[in-house]
Amino acid sequence: MRKPCDLGYRMPAEWEKHEAVWLAWPHRKQDWPGKFAPIPWVFVEIIRNIAKSERVRLIVKNSNAKIEAKSFLKRAEVDLNRIDFYVIPNNRGWLRDAGPIFIINAQGKGITNWNFNGWAKYPNHKLDDKIPIEVNKLFKLPDFKPGIVLEGGAIDVNGKGTLITTEECLLSKVQQRNKNLKREDYERIFGEYLGVKNVIWLDKGIIGDDTHGHVDDITRFVSVDTVITCIEKNKKDDNHEILKENLRRLKKTKFNIVELPMPKPVLFEGQRLPASYANFLITNSAVLVPVFNDSNDLPALKILETVFKKREIIPIYSRDLVWGLGTIHCLTQQEPA
Repeated sequence: MRKPCDLGYRMPAEWEKHEAVWLAWPHRKQDWPGKFAPIPWVFVEIIRNIAKSERVRLIVKNSNAKIEAKSFLKRAEVDLNRIDFYVIPNNRGWLRDAGPIFIINAQGKGITNWNFNGWAKYPNHKLDDKIPIEVNKLFKLPDFKPGIVLEGGAIDVNGKGTLITTEECLLSKVQQRNKNLKREDYERIFGEYLGVKNVIWLDKGIIGDDTHGHVDDITRFVSVDTVITCIEKNKKDDNHEILKENLRRLKKTKFNIVELPMPKPVLFEGQRLPASYANFLITNSAVLVPVFNDSNDLPALKILETVFKKREIIPIYSRDLVWGLGTIHCLTQQEPA
């Protein structure tokens, strides 16, 4: 069977033009225990800002959820003509990880359907694993199944052949995704299915990251030749050495590096949460950035303004959202034009 690379496919960078962004309407209250009430409103704010420049494709678990979502969106005066609703049963709907990863070539779009195993941690993932199949029943795009576990939050690409990931996520035996795969196996598969020629392996993700090392909380491409990476100046903070090591590795590459501060630790019920400004979403006209009522919110936003000069930087309050152990990028998956 021909691989996507044989047909000229590649995974585009997030700043390349989108046709839409996918989300799944929240319903699993256990993901935000005791704090679910504000979560739909955070989703509304994310959807409202995405819809300004592209379509929103919103997965709802059933017809009642569709009615509920429409009610919330109407109250916030979101233009429902910009929203496409799809009834697809799901477990928890973190679409960055469970949704399809789109690829493109000269002829159009395709879908890569990776296995999803609940981050090798949660047993209730079987409906989420089927989301790419259900999506493609609607769109009937060329469909490629690599046959291994991979989440979209574990990788970031510049659209020109380079991918960033972490050893902690893909090579560790903790929350192990693919028992028999080595570094060179991943690099071969990324080449075959995503058009990747160069892989940058960082060390670890941040403290509190439930996924065990997702790169979209620490380091992101912001242009073909530039990455933005989180740093922690407080030497007593557990993230200090982790992020210092990742920066050391990045400095060995050819890429320009922009440093992004971390918010102070966000704690709730004795747990440190994976709060990071790097978990932003790039849309056609804006960058939606999680903020936490922290003194570093404004400095982080100003840094992002310098690297995204043609996009509006929009802060989204995420201190409640991150109790679900993820924020804006984790919830969304872009569909290229």
